[in-house]
Amino acid sequence: MDNIYFEEHGKGEPLLLIAGLSSDSQSWLTIVAALAKHFHVIIFDNRGIGRSPKDNPDISIQKMTDDCVHLIKHLKLSSVNILGHSMGGMIAMNLAINHPGLVHKLILEASSPKLSMRNVELFQDWVSYLKTGMDKELWFRNIFYWIFSPAFFDNKKMLDKAVELSINYPYPQSDESFANQVKALQNFNAISEIAKIKAPTLLMHGELDLLFPEADSKDLYESIPDSVSVTIPNAAHSIHIDNSDYFLRTLLDFLNPKRTID
Repeated sequence: MDNIYFEEHGKGEPLLLIAGLSSDSQSWLTIVAALAKHFHVIIFDNRGIGRSPKDNPDISIQKMTDDCVHLIKHLKLSSVNILGHSMGGMIAMNLAINHPGLVHKLILEASSPKLSMRNVELFQDWVSYLKTGMDKELWFRNIFYWIFSPAFFDNKKMLDKAVELSINYPYPQSDESFANQVKALQNFNAISEIAKIKAPTLLMHGELDLLFPEADSKDLYESIPDSVSVTIPNAAHSIHIDNSDYFLRTLLDFLNPKRTID
């Protein structure tokens, strides 16, 4: 398992959650408890972040996909439902393409099969800010403008608390590891292969997403055979944080329409 850190919550059908860029297992805490009432929820830290091995210079979407495969097999699961957010969605779709037998249903949250040139430049700027010694509080605030909805900033106490938690997080990602993750994103392009995805797929778009706007990614997903697209209102890039109730209802309706989120 290469010491990949993971947690298990709840019982039922397995649901593997894959975090995005500069995020780890704890980024799912707003929804884990609700999901654990219905599923065997598995959260983990991608290599290069959290409590998993750090500073992998040769990190790639493929290597992070391999980690998911090893985790699924380590847990002796025949197949799982998979939810991937942003970069985690890229890992999830790569897993569904190359290991179709392991994926029961697939949920891609605020993701894309490739980066736009704007995002290539933007993410590289984020790397450059770190290299030039930008104050970490300003760095996190700058990223928050891109990933959260305008409503998030209406509550200054919540904003300040989020910045404080990010700065004081006990398992911080190193600047080098962040740069390596960005490079992995830049090198990933699955547009020519997403037609190979056989699993029923839910595409979740944030109505206010600046990073992966629905209009930019909709055409890229057209070749996924069995897919449905849903726009989540009042949500930006971090859909499961911005509008967790709507997110959970949509997710559960897709995975098992007979159940309801309490």
